[in-house]
Amino acid sequence: MSAHTYSQTLHDVDAYAASLADLVVSSPTSYHAVATAGARLDAVGFSQVDEKRTWNEVPTRGYVLRDGAIIAWMLPDSPGQHTGLRILGAHTDSPALKLKPTAAATSHGFQLINAEVYGGPLLNSFLDRELGLAGRLVTRDGEVHLVRTGPVARVAQVAPHLDRGVNDSLHLNPQANLLPLWTLLDDAAGAPTSVSGPAPAHLATRHDDAASRGERGAVEEYLCELAGIDPADLAFHDVLTFPTEAPARFGRHGEFLASSRLDNLSSVSAGLVALEALAAGDGTSWDAASARDAIVFVANDHEEVGSESRSGAGGPFLEQVLGRLAGAMGFEGDASQALLARSVCVSADAGHSVHPEYAQLHDPVVQPLLNRGPLTKINARQRYATDAVGVTVWERACRAAGVPSQSFVSNNAVACGTTIGPITAARLGVTTVDIGQPLLSMHSLREMCGVEDGPWMAQAIRAYWVGDQA
Repeated sequence: MSAHTYSQTLHDVDAYAASLADLVVSSPTSYHAVATAGARLDAVGFSQVDEKRTWNEVPTRGYVLRDGAIIAWMLPDSPGQHTGLRILGAHTDSPALKLKPTAAATSHGFQLINAEVYGGPLLNSFLDRELGLAGRLVTRDGEVHLVRTGPVARVAQVAPHLDRGVNDSLHLNPQANLLPLWTLLDDAAGAPTSVSGPAPAHLATRHDDAASRGERGAVEEYLCELAGIDPADLAFHDVLTFPTEAPARFGRHGEFLASSRLDNLSSVSAGLVALEALAAGDGTSWDAASARDAIVFVANDHEEVGSESRSGAGGPFLEQVLGRLAGAMGFEGDASQALLARSVCVSADAGHSVHPEYAQLHDPVVQPLLNRGPLTKINARQRYATDAVGVTVWERACRAAGVPSQSFVSNNAVACGTTIGPITAARLGVTTVDIGQPLLSMHSLREMCGVEDGPWMAQAIRAYWVGDQA
């Protein structure tokens, strides 16, 4: 694509919404998200670096993958005593159902998929929605194979005729009520039958495959078939469900976008679009020859389950990569610590718009809306890392980009969520500000956002990265 095309995605609402929708469709899991991000960065001149090898020569534009996380960078040609790191942090994972080992289970003539809840979803949003399976299969030789299906499963809700109180009080037991069903058993496998008289012979073995026979390894066998590997070679898997319904624009003026995984692919999208525009040379002032600061984009995994993993913000991934980048720029020992002290992190994670039907759950004064600009997220208990210094950096970027911004604070009587921001600030000691695109229905499998906020956030991120480079 041309520099003009990347700039158009950055500035045009329709082009940006289409780009975000494409990212969601191509990224049913964190593993797919970083593969997609890497391919997009390849297209604008970035080089992938292997973290398992010594970084003797670090590319000016590079990236590294670790499981479902990615870190990308753009380094100045002549770093000096005023150089800092301008970090943008996001995360790639979203709530889902994650498959357990040997994931098939049988019940009353059906084969179901045995799964557990990943993250903190709105459980009712799993109901009556066609689900696919996606993730990574690892073979015994250590090779990783990405896999995804089409719509193959569904968590079917009980009818009100059978539970007259279901509309008064819906309670979902994650073990009993949230296992997706994906096929029927053959009669020969013990399925109940309602056929009167002698059953036709073909009904006993309609399909005669592992799932229809009720075999415990049926799910893994199917995924291996799709990935083109022998099931005997499969060591283990990290596979999750995802909703297969495509993102869609809606609203009187098409002003909304409904989609899965907006928390937090909305932030990954904004970072990628801004980085692509800079790398493609869209007329901005960042260029390696004259730049003062280094640009760093990190998208961690496992934020929805606490970030404590080797690819999560609570792990060492970012710290390790920044140490290697500092060394590549000539900063060692005390100089590398001074580099961090001159650095800033913008933690980008989806936030809450005021909900018109639940306004009492929001702060009575600070009530951000969709399509009014990205949020600055503030919390006195440091559930967000934002402070006055960080706000100043972000607001300067918004003004430079010419985009509106809003604040978000919680109702004092309502618990506040958190992000990778406080974790990153605590690990690195860098000034950090939490921002994000406002959503409704957060942690539903069908969230919604305003289509204007994404481009605005990407434009502000680009301005933050360009910064005071002169």
